Amino acid sequence: MAALKYAGLEDTDSEEELPPGWEERTTKDGWVYYANHLEEKTQWEHPKSGKRKRVAGGLPYGWEQETDENGQVYFVDHINKRTTYLDPRLAFTVEDNPVKPTTRQKYDGNSTAMEILQGRDLSGKVVIITGANSGIGFETAKSLALHGAYVILACRNTSRGNDAVQRILAEWHKAKVEAMTLDLASLQSVQHFAEAFKSKNVPLHILICNAAVFGAPWCLTEDGLESTFQVNHLGHFYLVQLLEDILRRSCPARVVMVSSESHRFTEIKDASGKLDFNLLSPSKKEYWAMLAYNRSKLCNILFSNELNRRLSPHGVTSNSVHPGNMIYSSIHRNWWVYTLLFTLARPFTKSM
Repeated sequence: MAALKYAGLEDTDSEEELPPGWEERTTKDGWVYYANHLEEKTQWEHPKSGKRKRVAGGLPYGWEQETDENGQVYFVDHINKRTTYLDPRLAFTVEDNPVKPTTRQKYDGNSTAMEILQGRDLSGKVVIITGANSGIGFETAKSLALHGAYVILACRNTSRGNDAVQRILAEWHKAKVEAMTLDLASLQSVQHFAEAFKSKNVPLHILICNAAVFGAPWCLTEDGLESTFQVNHLGHFYLVQLLEDILRRSCPARVVMVSSESHRFTEIKDASGKLDFNLLSPSKKEYWAMLAYNRSKLCNILFSNELNRRLSPHGVTSNSVHPGNMIYSSIHRNWWVYTLLFTLARPFTKSM
């Protein structure tokens, strides 16, 4: 089992040891076959048990599959800077006809983005993530890029966006990442971003509307709207409208709205039950930062639901997601009281 050890894996409790002269190999798509060096032949069935197997899941983090000049598959460990012809997944094979597992929850609050994407090959997928230079947006961008996707970090601050790109490239030099300027507080900036993206003539498979402000003091954007409402909702609403045609042409595609459970603690209707537009972009006198944030998150969900109703028949789905309560990121930076609350809650909440 020296080869397994070289591949970075411990010896497993295999119940079927290969006879002398036999070697276990894998095809490019993960099926296991057996080579007999003495008789110079190969077969799908295990020489002792007669079972057929395949590898389970994807390559471990840091590994990449390549093909040499003779067409033989080999594996590169970018973390430890080594190569081997032994598939590192051979320690985790399953039978061709496994028993259907019992239904259980696959992921929980301790799951990481890398674990959820394990085994996924996102090569050829194009992704836009707003607010991707830090926090949840950055972790999402990094995870998708390390699994082969071409990821565009749509950031208000171009310098920070470029820094985020370099941090991802430092982990994997082949990652396809790029930063583009997008200021959701300016509808003109949203329009310019959409035009610049369209000029690339690439598809768009995933649009993640992640950027948000929280606890911000009242101010108006250059478009004359309250900033929390425009950044968290209206800017994303406009962005989706401008990119809808590309999403439809790229189907199957999806839109993900990063919302919050705090949407439950507000209302956007007046006493008669009608939509009150004054609540969406309130005056300074009527403004409360927490309520403004909650209302913007409610708008995210309502928009996502209606978007899914309209576009899902055309192959574009839309979902809203709650990322977790009080995750410690930079979102609380606008007021020291919020920073204190997030700091106190940090030991009890999910970390980055």
